[in-house]
Amino acid sequence: MIYCGIDWAERTHDVALVDDSGRLLAKRHITDDAVGYKILLDLLAEYGDTEENPIPVAIEISRGLLVACLRATGRPIYAINPMAAARYRDRHSVSRKKSDHLDAMVLANILRTDAVAHRELPADSELAQAIAVLARAQQDAVWDRTQAANKLSSHLREYFPGFLAAVGVRREGVCHPIARVLLAAAPTPGQAARLTRAQLRSLLKKAGRKNTVDAEAERLQTALRASQMRQLPLVEEAMGRQTLALLRQLDAACTSADDLADAAMESFEKHPDAEIITGFPGLSALSGARVFAEIGDDRSRFADAKSLKAYAGSVPITRASGKSVAVLARRVKNQRLAGVGYVWAFAAMAHSDGARAHYDRRREAGDRHTAAQRNLFNRMLGCLHHCPTHRVHYSEAVAFPAPSETQHDEAA
Repeated sequence: MIYCGIDWAERTHDVALVDDSGRLLAKRHITDDAVGYKILLDLLAEYGDTEENPIPVAIEISRGLLVACLRATGRPIYAINPMAAARYRDRHSVSRKKSDHLDAMVLANILRTDAVAHRELPADSELAQAIAVLARAQQDAVWDRTQAANKLSSHLREYFPGFLAAVGVRREGVCHPIARVLLAAAPTPGQAARLTRAQLRSLLKKAGRKNTVDAEAERLQTALRASQMRQLPLVEEAMGRQTLALLRQLDAACTSADDLADAAMESFEKHPDAEIITGFPGLSALSGARVFAEIGDDRSRFADAKSLKAYAGSVPITRASGKSVAVLARRVKNQRLAGVGYVWAFAAMAHSDGARAHYDRRREAGDRHTAAQRNLFNRMLGCLHHCPTHRVHYSEAVAFPAPSETQHDEAA
């Protein structure tokens, strides 16, 4: 067997090939372009790489053009966590020296000695990979939108707190279309106070408001003309200009999040697993796309439900040494899947009596809110692993069976 390790960088990569004994067979320094990729393929072919028996590759990254092209060849690709690779490096050099060539050799030797302890990149379909790109980009856009909204809100508190009080009745706050349209028309307290009801009605209609326009215009006029502390006139005008700059960033983030959400849902609904996943209580097309983006459609990726739960961080870890035993929350996990899982569990309680009863039992047993929700998410993940694998739809009676009379008697 021949093993390949690639130390990835933005412009160049170091490649090392080792045999079963760990002996270095070849090394190359290639560029991150088509020419470098051809050199890599020629090097692998020189040492026996074939379509039937491809040489496995270890690399410290799971994305990018080089990884995509290598995956297209059908060879096993192992994305090694850089932290794990750093621990292996100490096995080869106690002097703690480091070089790109040495790192490539370390990666190749990881496959030689411990390939079974690491996981290949999943063989997801092209559609599944596209859904993952869109769903993750949409999540990033939501984070950018939240950051932009927080910056704008913090800035408004310094000179225009009355605006935040006027739009604070809506859950979206400054992200709401009415708030953004209104702020673009009147970015300072003086301009906002001079808005007439006719102008406010026009702005509300521009933002998409259709019902109770007159009542809302009257409420906004009263709120914007309320007494509040003010900055000096020139300072206030300058801060208004800064507000318009921050507002443009927020508008762009809101537009990106909405467009990517539509694209992610459209692609997700084309996948055969979409109907099964959205059949779970609390999962919409968007949240279902986020869940699917992290688990993919490679059925061999997770050997059992426990592996999926560990990947999502819903199961704890046990640290035992002698008489000391500690059960702790799992910190190393897929943060995106864990994040959507919290939202999923919260929404499931409103759409499933069984989920709500399960959460209540955990709370009565002494769990805090977050722990009880994580336990519910853990339960739902077991169902999620089973349903797409066996091509069955979610069943409330199977997921949360009613307690039997025997269980009632034992509890009594």
